[in-house]
Amino acid sequence: MMAALRVAVAWATVLAFAWFGKDWLGDLSRPLFAGGLFAWLLAVIVWAAFGVVHEAEELAHRLGEPLGTLVLTLSIVIIEVALISAVMLSAKDAPTLGRDTMFAVLMIVLNGVVGLGLLVGGLRHHQQRYNLQGASAFLSVIIPLTTIALIIPNFTSSTSDGTLTILQAVTFSLFTLALYGVFLLIQTGRHSDFFIDAEARESAEAPHGADSISGGGIAKHIGLLLANVLPIVILAKSLAVILDHGIAALGAPSALGGVLIAAIVFTPEGISALKAVARNELQRAINLCLGAATSTVGLTVPAILTIGLLTGQTVVLGLKPTEMTLLAVTLILSAQTFSGSRTTVLEGAVHLVLFFVYLVLIFSP
Repeated sequence: MMAALRVAVAWATVLAFAWFGKDWLGDLSRPLFAGGLFAWLLAVIVWAAFGVVHEAEELAHRLGEPLGTLVLTLSIVIIEVALISAVMLSAKDAPTLGRDTMFAVLMIVLNGVVGLGLLVGGLRHHQQRYNLQGASAFLSVIIPLTTIALIIPNFTSSTSDGTLTILQAVTFSLFTLALYGVFLLIQTGRHSDFFIDAEARESAEAPHGADSISGGGIAKHIGLLLANVLPIVILAKSLAVILDHGIAALGAPSALGGVLIAAIVFTPEGISALKAVARNELQRAINLCLGAATSTVGLTVPAILTIGLLTGQTVVLGLKPTEMTLLAVTLILSAQTFSGSRTTVLEGAVHLVLFFVYLVLIFSP
């Protein structure tokens, strides 16, 4: 009943903006009216995103790990790419949006969600175990992907403003997609056991019940997942127009747009990861968090560079010096945190401190 209501509200909003959206979005000079539209769209998009998470978790129960969390992560990242693309295509003056969103996702996921999760898990369960091989595989991809996308553009001699030449944009996009593709083959193929908790591996390999693997049940949840994703993608352009107008009107930091998009998209997945930690399912939380970071860079970089090339827009990828430093510390800390087979409260506290530093730097760079 709730799933049907959620889908109905989402598609009703789509129809409303398809019919009246041009007039509504053409008159955003009234703050209360613009704020009301933003609140409406935000509520619908977040509610639909929770629907995506719910259906993906149902699929995870039927498909098992790591396919379950992969479906959820890819669904969320597709929404993120849609929102970024919508802002870029509507504003046509957002050269740093993709960079800011990717950096925000990395900080929110790798420091905010991981830090809070490890803190809560440590307080509740003292020490939590996970599969070290899976975490190492994630980080071995995250580190080069983030370095290629967000750091190297600052040090190339062909450009001097954190941008890429056409040759660099095309080849870096191909390299990013290739590396991410190889990782997906490893995650879903011969080394899928890296992403399953050692203690849960035996039960994961056991045959599921007939109901859990029924084609009808899987098809139903795939259908509901798509029914929740599509309205978000369609409404993304309308939200982008209001978001761009609001940031300009308030004189807010340009990076705030990326932070809002990252927060909107990854809040449901973050809550799902925290619930998994509370249930002492740290491996699932790691799959969600590190998988989100990997997929975000692996799919967002080619998407925004392609949009930039096709539309002639400038795309700035290189981070500012303080952000590069914070990213480097985050990557080093993540490698240290996931270098053993157990985690404690200490690692969570350190990650949270870095997240709070990031929040301060948004408003006081």
